[in-house]
Amino acid sequence: MSKSTTNKNDLSPKQRDELLATLKARFDANKGRHPGLVWAKVQARLEARPDKLWSLAEMERTGGEPDVVGQDKKSGEFVFMDCAAQSPKGRVSFCYDRAALDARKEHKPKNCVLEAAAAMGVSVL
Repeated sequence: MSKSTTNKNDLSPKQRDELLATLKARFDANKGRHPGLVWAKVQARLEARPDKLWSLAEMERTGGEPDVVGQDKKSGEFVFMDCAAQSPKGRVSFCYDRAALDARKEHKPKNCVLEAAAAMGVSVL
């Protein structure tokens, strides 16, 4: 595999920098969501995990507002949640799972929550 080959889930350096700036601004504006956490540590962890950055970028792309809400005591991983006040525009009118989607005969939604979350590399609470 050549160096020019990229994974479809990779962000360009510009995309990565823009996402980190957006996440930092949200982090700074909402300190009550993550008392005691330091952005530099969050950023260092994210930069070491391109897959996590890509998932957060997908949440942003679909209209979400991911933010840090805690840190797992065992693994040290930072926990992100979509903190959008309303359902993001890119993720409305979904069924919960494939069975519900398949059962819809009229006004069928375009996707289901569980499959959309899996495609973004995130889990549903």
